[in-house]
Amino acid sequence: MTRYIALLRGINVGGINIRMAELAETVRGLGHTAVTTVLASGNVVLETSETDAAVVKSGLERTLSERFGYEAWVVLVPWPRLTGTVADYPFEDRVGWHSYVLFGSEPATLDDLLAAAPELDPNDERVQRGTDVVYWQVRRAVGIKSPFSVLSGKARFKPTTTTRNLRTLRKILAVPDGAAPEPAVSQARPNAAG
Repeated sequence: MTRYIALLRGINVGGINIRMAELAETVRGLGHTAVTTVLASGNVVLETSETDAAVVKSGLERTLSERFGYEAWVVLVPWPRLTGTVADYPFEDRVGWHSYVLFGSEPATLDDLLAAAPELDPNDERVQRGTDVVYWQVRRAVGIKSPFSVLSGKARFKPTTTTRNLRTLRKILAVPDGAAPEPAVSQARPNAAG
């Protein structure tokens, strides 16, 4: 079995509201196991016997789109990669700053994003390329109005990128192996005594 974290973009914001119990049920319906949602921002831990990540990603996107009536975009991250990404976060914790990781399902898109980024004021925000991610730290007072935030929110980046706070990623990594096992199906048969 391969363990992944599926990062869904844009749910429970902007009118796309999905209950986590329904999301987990939908993902289990695809045959994935040990399905656990973390927070209500579209973080799904799953295990699968499917060996092709592209098949898992496309199956999730198609099924979520059909089930919940929106255009689903998923960045699928193998568990070991998520562990390495968090461990490699290059910026120190700073009071008054937010630490983020922008994940991408297409490395070329992350390169395009960085190439398009304006000159950033290091007193307000900074970015650094990682493996299939962009590390980003922004001063809390600047937040979503920062030049990099505005750029990364543009339509051309939405289908292949999503951003998570470093605290959220640490919560995801705290999910134990095999979490949320499937409910046991009783094998007992009715008593036929009579």
